[in-house]
Amino acid sequence: MTKKQECAPRSSPEGDRKALWSLPQERNLCATYTNKPERRLPVMKKIVLTGGGTMGHVTPNLALLPHLLAAGYEVHYIGTENGMEAEKLRNVPGVIYHGVKTGKLRRYFDWKNFTDPFRVAAGAFQSAHLMGKIKPDVCFSKGGFVAVPVVFGAWLHHVPVVRHESDLTPGLANKLSRPFVKRIATTFPECAQMLGAKAEMVGTPLRPELFRGSRAKGLSFLRFDGTKPVLLMMGGSLGAQAVNKALRDALPMLTGTFDVAHICGKGNLDPMLDKTPGYTQVEFLDKELPDVLAAADLVLSRAGSNALMEFQALARPLLLVPYPKGASRGDQILNAQSLEKRGLCHVLLQENMTPQTLTDALMQTWAERDKLTAAVKNAPPADGTKRVLEMIEEVQTRKA
Repeated sequence: MTKKQECAPRSSPEGDRKALWSLPQERNLCATYTNKPERRLPVMKKIVLTGGGTMGHVTPNLALLPHLLAAGYEVHYIGTENGMEAEKLRNVPGVIYHGVKTGKLRRYFDWKNFTDPFRVAAGAFQSAHLMGKIKPDVCFSKGGFVAVPVVFGAWLHHVPVVRHESDLTPGLANKLSRPFVKRIATTFPECAQMLGAKAEMVGTPLRPELFRGSRAKGLSFLRFDGTKPVLLMMGGSLGAQAVNKALRDALPMLTGTFDVAHICGKGNLDPMLDKTPGYTQVEFLDKELPDVLAAADLVLSRAGSNALMEFQALARPLLLVPYPKGASRGDQILNAQSLEKRGLCHVLLQENMTPQTLTDALMQTWAERDKLTAAVKNAPPADGTKRVLEMIEEVQTRKA
């Protein structure tokens, strides 16, 4: 009898049941004996990304996504059922999207304050269930109220969490999730100092495609001939009504010096201005954004931190009109003041803004463009993609 025959399963007087129980073990022995080792596929690591509410909570995750997929991660995204993040990520190749219930925890009176805590609790149960089902190695949170139940669910299942804080001071959602995270990456040095040993100032993960734009394509899209510098106004994903109005009222004073590209936000187009020479308005930009950014010579913007880091990385002279404190918790004012203190931008407060003061501030910013650009180039790097990816790996090593 050959050695191979000796390893074959033998018949048994007790019937087929015993032979079936012994078959897997005998096959393994044969594999060992004949020097044919079993193939073992590499174990794919899993990561859960979360964050939502505005594009500021979504774009850093989009910036990390291609790097995570290239590193072999199985990527899951937990967001709201119908929010902005669902629209952007539900059908992205390589991303498994999970929608959960969420609510907003407000500092002011609203009738929804009586129902939203129940939605937050429901989202926490959903997130905890998903964490147990997915069994991720790590979670990265960009904040927003959808992130609170997700971070809590990760903590319940001993999944290490890296959180990114965009603003100079933490928002309420990030304050609530702070006890449950291992590391905190911040955009501003003041925030890192405030949050202590867990925190490190790294900048913001930025989408690489932003740096690949073509000025010629941007000018062509905007229908400008390039003979005048381009003033670009961006109001953020939620728009900027007050700045939109002031800029449009100032057009007669601006278009003699600049071609004006106005990204005014959804539903904010003014058909009466469509044929104004030297002025182009669009609701929002998608694939054209890198080209339009490449065409811009001067930027007028709100002071959301992600936009600030993008403009800083692109080294554009910048005039900021932050949201007033009455319309927000005042984080944009602090963001803008931090950059202004370091000589990286000029700031015009909304309560001081008229068509004339806006024009004067833009002209002053343009006159000092060389000084501002030099300061930006000497500032710490705004792109935190590399360091955030390193932190995601580090918390897994410490877990092990």
